[in-house]
Amino acid sequence: MNNILITGGSGLVGSAIKSIYNNYPNYNFIFLSSSDCDLTDYNQTLKYFQKTKPDLVIHLAANVGGLFKNMTQKVQMFEINLMINFNVIKASYNVGVKKLISCLSTCIFPNKTSYPMNENMVHDGVPHFSNDAYAYAKRMIEIQSNAYNEQYGTNYICIIPTNIYGPHDNFNLSDAHVIPALIHKCYLAKSNNESFIVAGSGKPLRQFIYSEDLAKLIIWCIETYNEKSSIILSVDESNEISIGDIAKIIATKFNYIERLEFDKTKSDGQYKKTADNSKLKSYLPNFEFTKIENGLSKTIDWFINNYDNCRK
Repeated sequence: MNNILITGGSGLVGSAIKSIYNNYPNYNFIFLSSSDCDLTDYNQTLKYFQKTKPDLVIHLAANVGGLFKNMTQKVQMFEINLMINFNVIKASYNVGVKKLISCLSTCIFPNKTSYPMNENMVHDGVPHFSNDAYAYAKRMIEIQSNAYNEQYGTNYICIIPTNIYGPHDNFNLSDAHVIPALIHKCYLAKSNNESFIVAGSGKPLRQFIYSEDLAKLIIWCIETYNEKSSIILSVDESNEISIGDIAKIIATKFNYIERLEFDKTKSDGQYKKTADNSKLKSYLPNFEFTKIENGLSKTIDWFINNYDNCRK
């Protein structure tokens, strides 16, 4: 039985894998959280890998956050992620891991580019200034993985998911990504009988993937995908949705749509970051993604039921 080590095991995607791992009895899953090991310390990382003896690694651990955190903590976003990624990849090699799947992000793509973006366009230009430090640190995972593959014949693969959401997310109002932040904001607005105010016009478009869908695709990558080149994991371009429509679905779920407002004095950020999922579809043409309305409903229900204990 192969041991699969998941770094970031208590986070959004790690928790999603935990919710489905009983469907894969041929693996022994090991979920590593920050309380188990400091991945910024190479000696600790190597010792943990030597102790757990993983055959396969799913690398999800990262220092992540929303727009505000990316703009105000660039040193931490760059340095912490560089250290984590360097240590995980190096330790994986030193203990003989057979396959390593590392999770990137669509924010690594150039700011000025053509759409939809595909896997070959990652290094074609500079990323958006708002998250450039995080993006460059993430890009280095692909550089380091490719270097190991070329020099040592390893099987280190990078996945590039679009915007992920779901239960067990970080719902902190200043650090969270857009969906968990809007869910928390609407919850508080209704609790306090205040307007649900969304920053910006609501016009920017995004592709969102439900965390459990991504978990299934990651296991598929472990079992089936063996190209050394990166692969985008995303819903179709036709499922791109505006931030405004996301806010409306959330407000409707809370039965608070009449108090929804948009603060157009605030910046919208990038208008779109459309990703091309044609490589994924060539492998899995019939994969059924969770509809955004259903995924948001499940996420909101989880947030309400776990409000006292969730990350916020």
